[in-house]
Amino acid sequence: MPLALLALAVGAFGIGTTEFVMMGLLPDVADDLNISIPSAGHLVSAYALGVVIGAPLLAAVTAKMSRRTVLIGLMGLFVVGNALSALAPDNGWLLAARFLSGLPHGAFFGVGAVVATNMVAPERKARSVSLMFLGLTVANVAGVPVATLMGQHLGWRATFLGVSAIGLAAIAALAFLIPQDHEHTTAQGLRGELAALRSLPVWLSLGTTVAGFGALFAAYSYITPMLTDAAGYADASVTLLLALFGVGATAGNLLGGRLADHSLRGTLFGGLTSLVAVLALFPLLMRTELTAAVAVILLGMAAFATGSPLQLMVMEKASSAPSLASSANQAAFNLANAGGAWIGGLALAAGFGVTSPALTGVALAVLGLAVASLAFAVDRRRAPVAGRERIVASHVPQEAEAVRR
Repeated sequence: MPLALLALAVGAFGIGTTEFVMMGLLPDVADDLNISIPSAGHLVSAYALGVVIGAPLLAAVTAKMSRRTVLIGLMGLFVVGNALSALAPDNGWLLAARFLSGLPHGAFFGVGAVVATNMVAPERKARSVSLMFLGLTVANVAGVPVATLMGQHLGWRATFLGVSAIGLAAIAALAFLIPQDHEHTTAQGLRGELAALRSLPVWLSLGTTVAGFGALFAAYSYITPMLTDAAGYADASVTLLLALFGVGATAGNLLGGRLADHSLRGTLFGGLTSLVAVLALFPLLMRTELTAAVAVILLGMAAFATGSPLQLMVMEKASSAPSLASSANQAAFNLANAGGAWIGGLALAAGFGVTSPALTGVALAVLGLAVASLAFAVDRRRAPVAGRERIVASHVPQEAEAVRR
């Protein structure tokens, strides 16, 4: 694997840290800015909104630019957003800064995935994507806990300055390690990029992402009350358990990338099926501390085993605009975050029990399997047609030569 993947992983590490660290800093931010914790929670939503809007938009408008230049520019925007977050004088400015910080998130992963796959042999594409995503999963193991501790001892503003420093390190790594010649293969512009998304297989792939990762966030959004109220853990132990989730996610991400290079669709179906099984067992596993810890690890493994296959599948279905499609998949991931948390909250609010969000996750994972199966059926129906078109095309020159004779 090329060393340039390290530069993408460093950027992913910074992005993953700033995305998830706000959850642990909400009380400190609320106290410092004299706002309520629910109001401070809007800072999480502002970042997610920036991801959803920025992912397809920035990928489309930079379609004619060198991908190396785009990656460096996106990371520069990331640094500015986090630096402004550290300097924000009030909640309004911080909301705007968090929105700005989220804008480059999806486009960075989208364009970075295309760069990663272009630097390796075809049989290693999924593995290269998983190595870029490694920065995101490791952020949950090390970046977020360390950044949270920094915020608690040095103030939350110091956390965002630290994240900005990670962004600067990523810019340096991108500048030195990403080859100069990684440019877009087409110069079709915004209209051409958007036209590539008018494909049913692309939308089915994006739908699988929304449903599959919606299943994860339906449960993970409420993992703390499950661990404390159902499994009996003390509040102080939750941070360590969330790090275990990061360990599981890292292992699942690497395993999924390796398996997807052998069978992309098989890995996707296997990951979603495993996610159904893990979430269905959550009410039983949350009865003891030991089995609850195992459940947290398994949840991370099952969910993130599907990350690389989904990213690669979307890119393949929109081969004429892989950067835009790949970025749109990151927007779908954040829609899954918001939608899954909302659906899981409905079950909790209805009084179905503290582990009920996991069962809503089962329903969403099954929906993801159904959408993936539909995508498979569509591919099989289109394959014979494409094959016939190739056969006809190959015989046309021969027929024309016969007529000339």
